Amino acid sequence: MIDRNYIEQLFKAHFVQMHRFAVMLLHDEELAADVVQDVFASLLESEANSSVSGGYLMNAVRNRCLNHIRDCEIHQRIIAGYYLDSESEQHISFDDERMSNIRTLVSSELPPQARRIIELRFYSGLQFSEIAVEMGISETAVYRHLRKALILIRQKLNTNGN
Repeated sequence: MIDRNYIEQLFKAHFVQMHRFAVMLLHDEELAADVVQDVFASLLESEANSSVSGGYLMNAVRNRCLNHIRDCEIHQRIIAGYYLDSESEQHISFDDERMSNIRTLVSSELPPQARRIIELRFYSGLQFSEIAVEMGISETAVYRHLRKALILIRQKLNTNGN
């Protein structure tokens, strides 16, 4: 176990540099300070030897920042997927002309894989997991193709004044 005095010396010597690095990665002063403090707290709890270098501390900060960013991105994808899943449950009514325009865009403007995903999702009513199994791709890939396709359809509809 590392001596508290040694950790205090490391903290005083490296905190500013570690905090600056964390702010660069996270773009949030308070979160960056929390990450750096977590690194030192984990040192207190660890069974590491007493020779911790500045490089080790910087790597620990980088890894914790990247883990936080990854966790936030996963959370955002889950939320976005939830809204995309619930989107089909909202029975939005379009007139026949608008639906015809959308079908034309799907059949003529989208790449084949995106077109197939749109068809399975909205015409057949399949969930992301079912589409992934049917097409032999990951759910994340289904989400990405669907998202890009919906953005393209919206752009085309907006430029055509529909």
